Amino acid sequence: MTLADHVRTLGRGPGRSRSLTQDEAFDAMRHMLRDDAAPQAVGALLMLLRMKGETAEEIAGFAAAAQANMPTLPAVELDWPSYAAGRTRGAPWFLLSARLAVQAGHRVLLHGWNGTDPKVRAGLERAGIRIAQTPDATARLLDRDGIAYLPLEEVHPALYRLLDLRAVLGLRSCVNTVCRMLNPGAAHASVQGVFHPSYRLLQADAAGLLGWRTLTVIKGGGGEFERHPAKDVAAFGLRAGAPWEASIPAMRQETRRLAAGSAEAWDPSAPDDFETDVIIGTAALALDTLGVPDSANAAQHLWDVHRTAHAA
Repeated sequence: MTLADHVRTLGRGPGRSRSLTQDEAFDAMRHMLRDDAAPQAVGALLMLLRMKGETAEEIAGFAAAAQANMPTLPAVELDWPSYAAGRTRGAPWFLLSARLAVQAGHRVLLHGWNGTDPKVRAGLERAGIRIAQTPDATARLLDRDGIAYLPLEEVHPALYRLLDLRAVLGLRSCVNTVCRMLNPGAAHASVQGVFHPSYRLLQADAAGLLGWRTLTVIKGGGGEFERHPAKDVAAFGLRAGAPWEASIPAMRQETRRLAAGSAEAWDPSAPDDFETDVIIGTAALALDTLGVPDSANAAQHLWDVHRTAHAA
């Protein structure tokens, strides 16, 4: 089939149009990732999907095609996508949560693109996380540090071009969700943050179609996988390949926005009590996703060890 065929399927009009099947979505993404894809057809398909609303089958097909079009990377245990635009978030404390998962003995691969927002990329070095530009560099960093960050524009330029169409189209597209489902290291566990709560179940259902085993999706700080410690958390995802959801009570009673602090002057060595709970609470969710028992106490212990080591 051609890309025009898929546009026709989505855009025939009331009573005649329909969603793409998973196989059709795979084929459509395969066409969109090609250098010679007609930009008019790509834009039409993405905006028709936005108007209709994406299905789990479409997201699963797109994500499978995107992953099939990228180089083989070293295997990791935890996939941690970071694709939030950042307008409603502060300092990236979740980076320290990812470090705690490494401290617990798990290999973690972060990947992302945050538009014009510099907070995450600027915070990586301060959090002790190095950027990998190639598969070989990724392997070296994972072997040395247990963690690495992959810029989307380096690891998957074709998918990045689709994501960057937001600047042309003026609207978010389903590519944002596809990037979160990329899982470049084929991890058995993934943690994902969303800005709009409706996407939690969509991503969980798509992961099930892809045969994933373990996933936790939350409405996180500015769209990242980062919990607000003063709010109850509604989590969705998979456990042992089956649909899963949980309600996690707030850690503290306080009215405060995650974006209250200054990200520009971020000092990861000096979190206050609220920020410490952001780190520990987010790490606990990640550890639970990895199957660590009593993850809340495990995260607290890891943070205590981290704090003691860095105070010495």
